[in-house]
Amino acid sequence: MSAIDKAFEHAVWRIDKYADADAFEKKKPYAYEIIEGNLLLNEGINFIWDAVTGSTSDYFDYANSYLGVGDSAVAASATQTGLQAAVNKFYKGMEAGYPVGGNQQITFMSIFTGAEANFVWNEFTVSNYLDDTGVNLNRKVSAQGTKASPQIWTLVLTITLA
Repeated sequence: MSAIDKAFEHAVWRIDKYADADAFEKKKPYAYEIIEGNLLLNEGINFIWDAVTGSTSDYFDYANSYLGVGDSAVAASATQTGLQAAVNKFYKGMEAGYPVGGNQQITFMSIFTGAEANFVWNEFTVSNYLDDTGVNLNRKVSAQGTKASPQIWTLVLTITLA
């Protein structure tokens, strides 16, 4: 009898949608979305191995992690290297205390204010730089509606490896 090694990656995205700053302060979203899954990108997988071997110093830490959103609905492909939107895309840095790891998971969180990312949200990524020149670990395509001012949307990504 032979044993087969398997590794599993599971991502869960959560978007909390607030009508305005008052609703955000009161922690009363008008809607929330849970989006399962994503596609690990080749550049992200290669980065993980570089980090394991100490071949990189561009970590996904508080100062170097960004959640990105865009309006492209182009299907996810492992060879992509960032958001696919031509114009409407935005990368946002981490909230204090993020990313946080433990229990075979890492969680990233960004808050998009009323003046940020006001367009259709169709695609999502996590990058170690504030634009497409960074390493993107993954990409998810899922139509989540249009964010408009003065709305505040929070985006949380939890990746579990097992």
